Order: sequence, then structure tokens, then C-alpha cells
Amino acid sequence: MIKVVVVILNYNGRDFLRQFLPSFVRFSGKSKIIVADNASLDDSVDTIESEFPGISVIRLPVNYGFAGGYNEALGQIDAEYFVIVNSDIEVTENWLSPLITFLDTHPDYAGCQPKILSQRDKTHFEYAGAGGGFIDAMGYPYCRGRIFEQIETDLHQYDEIIDTFWVSGACMVIRSKDFHEAGGFDADFFAHMEEIDLCWRLHGLNRKLACLPESVVYHFGGGTLSKSSPRKTYLNFRNGLSLLLKNLLWYQLWKIPVRMILDVIAGFKFWMDNSVEHLFAILRAHFHFLTNIWRDIKKRKSITHRRIDRRLIHSKHITFDRFILRKKKFSDLS
Repeated sequence: MIKVVVVILNYNGRDFLRQFLPSFVRFSGKSKIIVADNASLDDSVDTIESEFPGISVIRLPVNYGFAGGYNEALGQIDAEYFVIVNSDIEVTENWLSPLITFLDTHPDYAGCQPKILSQRDKTHFEYAGAGGGFIDAMGYPYCRGRIFEQIETDLHQYDEIIDTFWVSGACMVIRSKDFHEAGGFDADFFAHMEEIDLCWRLHGLNRKLACLPESVVYHFGGGTLSKSSPRKTYLNFRNGLSLLLKNLLWYQLWKIPVRMILDVIAGFKFWMDNSVEHLFAILRAHFHFLTNIWRDIKKRKSITHRRIDRRLIHSKHITFDRFILRKKKFSDLS
């Protein structure tokens, strides 16, 4: 078994690989780097083999999505630590060492993430992870440095190590033992929210997660699926409901119909903003959730449910804080 493997999942990402793989080669030390290709239709694999001969490739036969793709690839890799990284990530000098050292010296932690800043504007946090992930009482995720679409400027205000509810699928380090014990990603999620689902199950196994801002990476974001895509809206709202049904304690399941009402309200806001296709995406997400509800109930039975540390869950509603009280910063939250 080798110690650290950096695994980059790729789908039609030739240009991102050309742009960002050099930073991995330069700054990842002696760690093995593998690109898991999700049956790309472009010439990604040929580009890697011709331009980056030192990087290994796992060819997956079909596009399994983010969740299934990583499950398939990581099942073929024998390592102590999996470093899960998007193809549109630019890493920096000394990005990996603090993450590995932290896990080496904190055996009660399953995984951690770096500070994730925007590759498009390196003075700002990036949507997918920012300075560490949290969740509110209704299951809405947010970050230290990002509440819904409100992105904060990085003024080093969040540079301390902090325990988090979830770590970003854009860039995380996780112990292979914990990944497999928790069951890996839920392949039915395909993409979006799958890392939060995994992290919730890790909390059920009494494992911890953290963000280490000493390590910094830059995420381009939306490299595979744009934020404005109705497909992304569909996956987010569909997977958000499955996330709750699978992981809430039994006496908290009343939150699901309330969440569905809030989703529809969000859909009508999309409609008023001339984005009616996003309203239809939410309705399709609800239909899929309801028609597959017994599948999620079956999964729920195999999950260890545990009361989560209250410091990791916003006890109120992030929607109320953001849109009614107009709180725009993580530091404004109680």
C-alpha cells in the first residue's frame, strides 16, 4: 500500500488538464497522481499520455458521474489516503503536506480540505467549499466564506483550523479506510451533494472533519456543469431531499415536507426571475424523489444515525438569516 494518491476525475476536461495538471506535477511532491477518465468524448486521455507521461490513467467504460466515477476508480487503488480533486483545480506550493500531516497526527479525523478560493478571482472564496462546509437545521449547505450565492472576499478572516460538517468534493483528503467503511459516495446522486451525504455518514461513525486554511487551492468552478444549468438545479434539489431522508434522525423527518415547500417557493422565485426552466427542474426533482422514496428508505436502514455536534449545524434557518435578516457573511451568523 502506498501512502498518498491524488485522484483527479475527468470528463471532457482536456483544456482544464492542460491548464492545471502542471501545478499538480510541480507541487504534489512524490505523491502518485492518477487521472480517472469518465469515458470522455474528447481527447483527454491522449493528451495526458502524450503531454504528461508520468501521470497514470484509469479508463472507466462509461460516465458514472462524480459519485460513481470515484467509487469505481478508488476501488482500484490501494492507498492510505485518497486525495479527491476536481480537474478544474489549480494547486499551490505546499498544498498537500499540511493536510496529510494533520491526518497523520489526528487519528479521530476521517478527512480534511484546504481553503478553496476562486481561480477566476483569487481574492474571493469559491462556492464549492470555501473555508469549510456547514449545514442548517433544514439541510441547506453553506460555507465559511459563502452563504448561498453570496461570496466573501478572502481577507484572512477565516485562517484558523476549524471542525466542519462537510468537506468539499472539489478538493478533499480522506482516509481510504473511512471512505470504504462509510460506503463511499452514493452513486445514485451522480453529482452534487454526494460529499455532504458521505460526510454525514462519517459523522454517524463518530469521525471528524476539518478545514486547514494553511493549504490553499484555486477552483475554477462549473467546469463540468454550469451553475446556471437547470440540470444542476435538478440534481441539487433531488439529492438534497435524498440527503435528508437518508440521514436525519427519525424524529426529524418532518423537515422533509417543509423543505419541499421551501423548494417550491424557490422555484417560483426562479420563475419571477424569468428562469421558468429551473422551476420545472425543481418539480422534476420532487417527482424523482417521491417515486424513488423506498430506495432511500432502504438505504437509510443501513446507516448509523447519531446526533451531530451542534457547533456544526446552524440551529436556525440559513434561508431566514440570508434573505430576511440580510446576513451576508459567515461571521454574522450566531
